[in-house]
Amino acid sequence: MLLSPFEKVLVKRYLLPGRSEAFIALVAGISLVAVALGVAALVIVMSVMNGFRAELFDKIVGLNGHAIVQAYGGRIENWQSVLQEVRQTPGVTQASPLIEQPQMGSFNGRVDLVFARGNTAEDIQRLKPKLVSGSLAPLKPGAGEVAIGSQLAANLGIRVGDTLTIINPQGRSTPFGTVPREIAYRVAAIFEIGVFDFDERFVVMPIEDAQTLLLTGDAIGMIEVQVTDPDAVTEILKPVSQRLAGQAVVTDWRSMNASLFEALAVERVAMFVVLSIIVLVAVFNILSSLIMLVRAKTRDIAILRTMGASRKSLLKVFVTVGFVVGALGTVAGLILGAAFLFFRQSIVRVIEVLTGQNLWDPKIRFLTELPARPDPVEIVLIVIMALVFSFLATLYPAFKAASTDPVQVLRYE
Repeated sequence: MLLSPFEKVLVKRYLLPGRSEAFIALVAGISLVAVALGVAALVIVMSVMNGFRAELFDKIVGLNGHAIVQAYGGRIENWQSVLQEVRQTPGVTQASPLIEQPQMGSFNGRVDLVFARGNTAEDIQRLKPKLVSGSLAPLKPGAGEVAIGSQLAANLGIRVGDTLTIINPQGRSTPFGTVPREIAYRVAAIFEIGVFDFDERFVVMPIEDAQTLLLTGDAIGMIEVQVTDPDAVTEILKPVSQRLAGQAVVTDWRSMNASLFEALAVERVAMFVVLSIIVLVAVFNILSSLIMLVRAKTRDIAILRTMGASRKSLLKVFVTVGFVVGALGTVAGLILGAAFLFFRQSIVRVIEVLTGQNLWDPKIRFLTELPARPDPVEIVLIVIMALVFSFLATLYPAFKAASTDPVQVLRYE
C-alpha cells in the first residue's frame, strides 16, 4: 500500500500528535508496549518449549538410542546374530548390546537405588563430553572400575577414587536362603548427562562386568539402536519387528517416553493459544486508540474531505497509522524476546535471588538448565499473526474515518 506525499504527512502527524492530544499518544504508546509484550511472550515461551523438547530428546536419545530391541524374559541369548541382523537393516546407523537392571548402591552406610548399565567400550566413550571429573580410560573389562552420575555421587557423598558397593538381590542360593551378591567397584569418573533421573541413578560399567554382576552369562538385556531419521524409526525398524515377532519386541523413543512427550506437545499447543489471545487483546488497544484519534480528528477529516481528500486516502492513512503501531510493537517484541532468551539463565538466577525460590528444580524439570531453541518458522508465523491482528484492528476506525460526511460535521461547527 503505497502512500502519496500528502498521505505520508498525515500519517506522520497522527503518529506524533501534539500536546493537546497527549492522552491519545499515551494510549497509542500503551498499545505498542502491549503488542511488544505479547509478541515477546510468544517468542520466549515457544522457544523455551522447543528447547525443552529438543534438549530432552537429545539427552534421552543420546544415552538410550532411538529404539531398543528387548527379548521376552529380559535376556537375549543369541544376541550376536540378532545384533548383526539389526545392523544390516537399511536406515540403522548404529546398534549396540546393552545391559541395564536396577540394583542397590551402597557407600559409607548410605544406600540408594541405582541402575547398573553395561555398555561396550565404544558407547562408554560417548560419555566423555559429559565428564565432570575423573577419566573413562580405566573402565576396562575386569578392572572393577565404573562411572556414576553426578547427582548419585552427591546423594551418596562419593568422589572419584572412592569405592561403591553394588548389591544384586539375585545372589547365590544357600541352605539358609538366597545371599545377595555384593561387588565393590572403584569410581573412576563422574558424569552429568543433564537429565536429572539419569544423573541420579546410572552406574556405567563395561558390559562384561555387568554380565558378571548380574549372573547373566553371555546373554545381554537389550540392543540399543540408532537410525538416520528418529521420526521414522517405526518404519525403519518394521522389518526387524516382523522378523523377531514372538522372540523380541522393538520399542522406539516415543513409546519409551510417550507420556512425557505427549504432555509437552499438549502444553505447547495450549501455551500458543493462550498467548495468542494475549496478542489479540493487545491489538484491541490499537483499535481503541484509533477510534479515539478518529473522534478527535473528525473536524480535521471533514475539512480534508472538502479540500479534495478522497475516502481511499483517509482509509489508507488510518490503516497505516494503526499498522505502524502494531509493526513497531512486533519489532520491539522480537528484540525483547531475543534479549530475554540470550540472558535467560542470568534472569532466572536473579529472580531466584530476589524471591528466594528455586524456579528451576531439576527434580521436576528433568534438565539442569533452562533451555531455548528458537524456531525461525514459528517466529515468522508469530510476526505474521501479530501484523494480521494489527491490520484487522485498523479496519473499523479507518472505514469510520473514510465514511465521515463533511456536510454533517461542518454544519454544526
